[in-house]
Amino acid sequence: MAGKFVVSTGKDGKRYFVLKAGNGEVILQSQGYKTESGCMNGIESVRTNAVIPERFECREAKDGRTYFVLKASNGQEIGRSQMYKTNSGCNNGMASVSKNAPEAPVEVIED
Repeated sequence: MAGKFVVSTGKDGKRYFVLKAGNGEVILQSQGYKTESGCMNGIESVRTNAVIPERFECREAKDGRTYFVLKASNGQEIGRSQMYKTNSGCNNGMASVSKNAPEAPVEVIED
């Protein structure tokens, strides 16, 4: 099964998207967007930037676990991963986003 973007509304009323891998695991999550169109633009930005390795940045959290962010060409963060125990897990997550994002369909959950 291929990956997909899932769009939903948070408790704060903002729209969020997650990118799920084929196994249903969340591999990237967005910031909150005030509008549906802003959220869709964020998804398009992920699709565009996920194929450019330089747009990914692996970071270390205070507890030593790693995560990555995906940035747009202007340097703005457009998505963030879950926490990984190892650098190899972080690298695998980035590879999964690169593989899944470009062709992933969008599922909108109406709340």
